[in-house]
Amino acid sequence: MDYRSTLKIGELEVHRLGFGAMRLTGYRPQADRAEALRVARRAVELGIDFIDTADAYGIGANEELLAEALHPYADELVIATKIGHTRPSPGEWIPLGRPEYLRQATELSLRRLKVERIDLLQLHRIDKAVPLADQLGALAQLQDEGKVRHLGLSEVTVAQLQEARRQIDVVSVQNRYNLTDREHEGVLDHCAEEGIAFIPWLPIASGDHANSPVLAAIAAEVGGTAAQVSLAWLLHRSPVVVPIPGTSSEQHLVENAEAAGLRLSESQFARLAAIG
Repeated sequence: MDYRSTLKIGELEVHRLGFGAMRLTGYRPQADRAEALRVARRAVELGIDFIDTADAYGIGANEELLAEALHPYADELVIATKIGHTRPSPGEWIPLGRPEYLRQATELSLRRLKVERIDLLQLHRIDKAVPLADQLGALAQLQDEGKVRHLGLSEVTVAQLQEARRQIDVVSVQNRYNLTDREHEGVLDHCAEEGIAFIPWLPIASGDHANSPVLAAIAAEVGGTAAQVSLAWLLHRSPVVVPIPGTSSEQHLVENAEAAGLRLSESQFARLAAIG
């Protein structure tokens, strides 16, 4: 399998290893801004052409930082953002899917990103207090108006995805998934069957299994790090997978990008799969 291959999100062709921008801002001190700008620019220099952000990251500051770092954007660069998940304070996340709010959030993201149309707008979370049809209807209207090119969903089940696709064209799903956190295995398999891009967030294995002797052994075999092997496993897992590892460190950014150059044998892939 060619890990350096591309896939299409709608008609947008991107390489299969993106960058999650969340850690560039959040509630980090302003003193880190210069480094964050360097990391964002370095990602593009490394050939990364898919960047994921959200209006909730730094309460809009993440989108503003990407615009400062990268605007005017290269023609091949795809920036995806998410709306519908508010973050009123550190550690607090609240879905908010009222149609009028989703419209307002999109207008603000357009302004912060300095674009007339968002390449990929994803519903960050489904708001259970609002009918799903109303939330999707608001997104569809924004798409019809030309303010959004493609639509995606985040943290959804297969049933929710199927329901949504009866109303809108879903080109991507962004769920938590990594080497040992496979709660959404069925969603990934469904996306693969339907040709929908699957964007795993928190893609690098962490916790006890990150110190697994198997992971360490395979990292030594392929000449990589445990983090790189975790990403290589995802790339090997399915051709619809687009991992978006995030970091505020240029060193880790380069390390993550180099994971696309690793090759796992079927035996190595199976040994890693057994960890989970």
